[in-house]
Amino acid sequence: MADAALKPEKDFSKEADKQIPEAEKLAKADIQAAIEKLSALEKQTRQASDLATTSRILTSIVTICKNADDWSLLNDQTLVLSKKHSQLKQAITRMVQTVMGFLDDTPNLETKLSVIETLRTVTEGKIFVEVERARVTKILSDIKKQQGDLKAATDVLCELQVETFGSMDRREKVEFILSQVALCIESGDWNQAGILARKISTKYLSRKPKKTPEQLAKEEKERQKKRDRGEEVPEEKVDDVTDLKLRYYEQQIILAKHDAKYLDVCKHYRQVLDTEAVEEDPQKLQAVLQRIIYFIILAPHDNEQHDLLHRVHKDARNAQIPEDAELLKLFTVHELMRWPEVSKLFGPHLCGTEIFDSAEGQSSDDKAFQRWQDLRKRVIEHNVRVVAKYYTRIQMGRLTRLLDLTEDETEKYISELVTSKTVYAKIDRPARIVSFAKPRDADDILNEWSFNMKSLLGLLERIDHLITKEEMMARIQPGVKSKKGKGSKA
Repeated sequence: MADAALKPEKDFSKEADKQIPEAEKLAKADIQAAIEKLSALEKQTRQASDLATTSRILTSIVTICKNADDWSLLNDQTLVLSKKHSQLKQAITRMVQTVMGFLDDTPNLETKLSVIETLRTVTEGKIFVEVERARVTKILSDIKKQQGDLKAATDVLCELQVETFGSMDRREKVEFILSQVALCIESGDWNQAGILARKISTKYLSRKPKKTPEQLAKEEKERQKKRDRGEEVPEEKVDDVTDLKLRYYEQQIILAKHDAKYLDVCKHYRQVLDTEAVEEDPQKLQAVLQRIIYFIILAPHDNEQHDLLHRVHKDARNAQIPEDAELLKLFTVHELMRWPEVSKLFGPHLCGTEIFDSAEGQSSDDKAFQRWQDLRKRVIEHNVRVVAKYYTRIQMGRLTRLLDLTEDETEKYISELVTSKTVYAKIDRPARIVSFAKPRDADDILNEWSFNMKSLLGLLERIDHLITKEEMMARIQPGVKSKKGKGSKA
């Protein structure tokens, strides 16, 4: 195709001004003759690289077909005109954009689908119309979804890699990818949804892009030019991505919940908490604060979870949800929590949300009962860590009473914590004793002895220094007294 940047060899604007109205008038009687008349002129303008006139002719031809309500002819002409030898790229782009504007005027769905397929055929493999292809594909995907064919809608939309489209606006890219992820989630393709979601940069969602003074001056200059030409200039919109951020993290929360990645869910809710739309709405704020507490408690214990647990506990906004804050506080102190008491005190409140359910199958969320079981597990694990902190050895019977468990359950939970390296423990079954004292190897003992010796030598050195100081002071004292005596006699 010819490069649209070439300077036109001849200006056919006057011929177009004359022939286009004539063709439109002729189309009322003989549409084929009208198209042939414009096609002859189109060949001349195309060969002369007259972009403006060629674009006018192409859009006039498809408009004539549309006005005649001959959609089959419109499809044919769109294909033929796009395949002309050395056809100008920008002319094709304008023609495609014009035909896209006709989609809402199609008489029925079948006709609309035929026009969409024509546009997809014309734009296939052409970088200069990649944005138009993406938009048409989105329309086709929405139609497939409305028809109930969710798999086809997902396949059609996800075949496009919009992150590589250089001509597409960044916001539109994010919206497109979010639509892809939403379809994958709805169709149950969790792996694909996770892959697509990683294409979105969280840096773009976390801050508003700032324009330099030079960019602002340039944009204002462009707007002034449009005003001078009498064109309408819309008000400049602030690039606020809050809606995209909330949609993105809502999807991330769904994905993390599906995989039971509770720590990730908590982190995503903390990102939602940092948006003005949530901070300014008391109901939303309380709901998000609650879920942050629930999922940080549900997360398996490790260094990261422990650190985040205490940072969440220090958040002053937790005063708005006192009951949940009290539950969180129990996990921050080294005291036993008896599960029957926890279940009795906090169970009705927790199961009143969609996060937990104490009975299987009663909640709309099939994982709500599993989360309730996980909460019990976290309480028991917390109690095991507390016991390991205060005891070096404990009898199995005493430990089962402290944990409110059977011996088999106690062994199971201790084994899991030892496997995850949260605690150290050994179980002597014949003696029915659990030992939490970690044996030390020779290096540890030697290091401790070396440290103790250094401390002892340091203390001895200080004692020697203090004794020497006292001896020196004792020698000085008699001289001072005699000096005072001499002075008194004088």
